[in-house]
Order: sequence, then C-alpha cells, then structure tokens
Amino acid sequence: MDAALAKRRAAQQAPRRRTGAGEGTGRRLRGYSGPGPDPRDPQLFGVMLERIMKQRGWQKPAAEATVFGAWEKVVGADIAQHSRPVKLDAGVLTVEAESTAWATQLRLLAGNLLKRIAAEVGHNVVTKLNIHGPAAPSWNKGPRRVQGRGPRDTYG
Repeated sequence: MDAALAKRRAAQQAPRRRTGAGEGTGRRLRGYSGPGPDPRDPQLFGVMLERIMKQRGWQKPAAEATVFGAWEKVVGADIAQHSRPVKLDAGVLTVEAESTAWATQLRLLAGNLLKRIAAEVGHNVVTKLNIHGPAAPSWNKGPRRVQGRGPRDTYG
C-alpha cells in the first residue's frame, strides 16, 4: 500500500509533458479543424480499411482470399466457367478442372495464368499451380483398405 501511495505522489509531483495536439494521448481535439486536411476529417471507408489491414499485416491473407472470391475476374470468364480453385497452401494453388481435357488445357496455360493472377492479386501470392481433373473415387488407397477384388458387387 505504501509503495502504491509513493508512486502516486511521484506521478503527481513530476512535471507533465505537453505533447502535440492529440498525439498519442487519446484525448479528443477541440475546436474547428480549419482548412486543409486534418486527422479529424471524415475518411473514406476504403482508405481506413487499407490502413487497418496494413497495420495488422492482413495484406497477404486478403490477396489469397481475392484468388477465391474473384476467381472469374482473376482468370477470365471462360476459364472460370470450367475450373475452380480448391486450396492455396504455401503459394501452391490447387485448381480443379471440370474435365480431363480442361485440365490439360489449363496445364498448357499455367504460365499465362500465373502472370494474370500476379497482376490481379500481387506477386508471390501464388507461385505454382497444381491442376487436376475431376475427382473420382479411388479404391486402392486409404486407411481401411482390404485386399481383394474391391466393390464390384455393390453397383449391382
């Protein structure tokens, strides 16, 4: 208790520093803002959102989300109609095509797609494309695989 009282007395006796108007004090500025830009002026929502994203380090997650959210805008309407992004892990984007023919076509266009993605969402967000065709069930792998002929009698 004595230590807390001594600390309070010391804080009261110490001369107070005046900082610039509103700098880091948390106090509200008073009066009119006057002509010219001022921190109290209304800000555009997009500008404020960008500032918050930059302060918190959310640029890369936002760019990664753009790949999924604006896939049609990023790669074009024709390609987006026949493919979809599945996952993005460590810069490797997995894309699933609607058919094996489209998967082959997208593999041929992979360099061009990487350039378009980099131009839209930023460099080093997507560094490699992993393109595969439509998923089909695999009967030869898995934790509960049993040796034998397989499920041939189940479609009967």
